[in-house]
Amino acid sequence: MSLLVVGLSHRSAPVSVLERASLSVDAQLKLVQDTVAAEPAAEAAVLATCNRIELYADVDKFHAGVAELSTLLAQHSGVGLEELTPHLYVHYEDRAVHHLFSVACGLDSMVVGEGQILGQIKDSLARAQDLHTAGRLLNDLFQQALRVGKRAHHETGIDRAGQSLVTFGLEQLSAGADVQQWARGKKALVIGAGSMSSLAAATLARAGVTEIVVANRTFERAERLAQILSEGDDTDVLARAVPMDSVPGELTRADVAVSCTGATGLVLTADAVAATVEGRTGEPAAARVAEGPADEAGATGVRDVRPGAETPLPGAGTAAGGDENCPLDLSSVSSVPSGFSVMGEAAVAGLDAATLEQHGAWAAGGTAVERTREPGRPGPEADAELITALAATATRSGRIPERRRPEPVAEVPRPQPVLFLLDLAMPRDVDAAVHRLAGVRLVDIESLADASADAPMAADVDMVRRIVADEVAAFGAAQRAAHITPTVVALRSMAAEVVAGEIARLEGRLPGLDDKHRAEITQTVKRVVDKLLHAPTVRVKQLAAEPGGAGYADALRTLFDLDQETVASVSRAGNSTEKNRGPA
Repeated sequence: MSLLVVGLSHRSAPVSVLERASLSVDAQLKLVQDTVAAEPAAEAAVLATCNRIELYADVDKFHAGVAELSTLLAQHSGVGLEELTPHLYVHYEDRAVHHLFSVACGLDSMVVGEGQILGQIKDSLARAQDLHTAGRLLNDLFQQALRVGKRAHHETGIDRAGQSLVTFGLEQLSAGADVQQWARGKKALVIGAGSMSSLAAATLARAGVTEIVVANRTFERAERLAQILSEGDDTDVLARAVPMDSVPGELTRADVAVSCTGATGLVLTADAVAATVEGRTGEPAAARVAEGPADEAGATGVRDVRPGAETPLPGAGTAAGGDENCPLDLSSVSSVPSGFSVMGEAAVAGLDAATLEQHGAWAAGGTAVERTREPGRPGPEADAELITALAATATRSGRIPERRRPEPVAEVPRPQPVLFLLDLAMPRDVDAAVHRLAGVRLVDIESLADASADAPMAADVDMVRRIVADEVAAFGAAQRAAHITPTVVALRSMAAEVVAGEIARLEGRLPGLDDKHRAEITQTVKRVVDKLLHAPTVRVKQLAAEPGGAGYADALRTLFDLDQETVASVSRAGNSTEKNRGPA
């Protein structure tokens, strides 16, 4: 049997794919059970976090295992296999061990060095043990991964290389300001009561917020988290629990909200957040961007970018009076699939220079008949060569090249946010359209990924990589040595049976043998057998631990004519013990 991992993460897939492929706890349990029920796999465990989904299995066939695990991931995630496959990665044997150890140390996290992944690995192992899908291999692997991760955090400064997603997210919310100064005096709403939400609540409490409201679908869990926060010795925060239907009302009181639930739909929509901000400020929450100079009344032209808001076409509202007097035949291009803009290339394709000039005058605020040609400027006849060149270019490339440098657009400064939102859920809890609302600052998994891409790596990362390499080599040696252990146990069991049989035969031939002499003879025979077997069994374990040493178990079985079923029964007994062993 061999270790195989198939998965996708923030390094291999865009957030949109990860969001759709995310698995609920129930889906994770079903995936593990179906994997073990599949033909190639004997053990299975799922590691699912906000930015990775990985399926670990002990398989007897590599190619069949990859195909089966990929298919199961697609089935349980709901993302088609053809769409999912380009984003999947596969690690096998030592590479799979190296990958999990790197994940445990925080080297593969979105924020390098974050320690929360250790708790998620521990939970993954506990679920597999509860389902009895973790045997000797996965128990050893995940237990050792936890130890390697703890060693890396203890022996190096990897903690300085990065923080938990919660801490990093709060730093992004504070826009570089000191988190404790930024959080002091604020009221917080925490939506969800799982491990990530609990960590966020504890971090906010230590940062100095005055109040934390916890909302969760299971009210008892929200009450438990609120009680833990209130009774904490290191904070004096006021914490209380509310049901989920109280979130809209609590959002109007909160300064900062953190959401991390297992919901499959949105918890906070753009409309709900916009209503909250408008109720607090008395002004629309839509982000508005300047589009042109002030009109005759002195008002600046702005565009409402809220979802569903209508965007006026360029030229509308000018002195030309909308489409009136426009020299172009708008009806002939209004059905263009890509949409129509009177300044766009769809409108000017095939027009001569004179008409283009008339249209430019109209869009600038005049009319086609009022605009006269400047003295000395060449007429349409002089532009024939240019028009011919443009037509040839359009024929070759299918579009008219842009010959005019676009004018810079003046942006209206966004107001200071009155509501800060941190969305740590996958799939997202907060509508992405909230990014466009004025008065709100939203940080989600996607924006955290963009921000962490430029985060500096600590020098300690190299030391952690060396630790991982050493631990992978040691784990491989231990697994290869363990692979021969059932054969050695079977050999010693066979030797013990031979000793017992010979002692029984001796008693038949010497019925008057007293107990003292019988015990001495029995002990002597056992010592002889043990001494004969000691050197070869120790040496064969050493040889088996080296790369390429897997064949020594077969050689031992052949030399001593060991029963294969006896060896297999020893291995099964060891696996049943490992499946019931708790996580480190």
